[in-house]
Amino acid sequence: MKMRRMDRLVSDRAEIERIIADSSVCRVAVKDEEGLYIVPLSFGYVYEGDSLTLYFHSAKEGRKIRAVGSGCEAAFEMDSMSRVTEGPTPCNYSCLYSSITGTGRASMVEDIEEKKLALSLITEHTAGRRFKFSDAQADSVAIIKLNADTFSAKEKAQ
Repeated sequence: MKMRRMDRLVSDRAEIERIIADSSVCRVAVKDEEGLYIVPLSFGYVYEGDSLTLYFHSAKEGRKIRAVGSGCEAAFEMDSMSRVTEGPTPCNYSCLYSSITGTGRASMVEDIEEKKLALSLITEHTAGRRFKFSDAQADSVAIIKLNADTFSAKEKAQ
């Protein structure tokens, strides 16, 4: 899908990584038998070349786990809003922001080493440092992996 406001497109890899790093929450949408379902999640990531992989932790049961199951299509969004800008009329108010939206395939991570890596990436992103996790700790949670097939970044900085 083509972006309507191409003047807001962010294509520089370092800037895209900055937007990801500045986003504290990623909203993930999936579809299940009840319909569409979206949930905000803390996350970790690997961004190498043009490839973006997102990791999320979860309880082992619940609607999102049932929806992801053995794999499903998913959409995601992350953003950071810096401030609202005023204008001469209410219709001229705006918001300065940066965001990334995309789609991909979500699946459950079963490999214990990948689960430990995912938990380390999540803590690095959310707490600012990587922790080491035991097999038992990694086994106590579910890890969802979302491989982004497509994503785009945009920003309104002024």
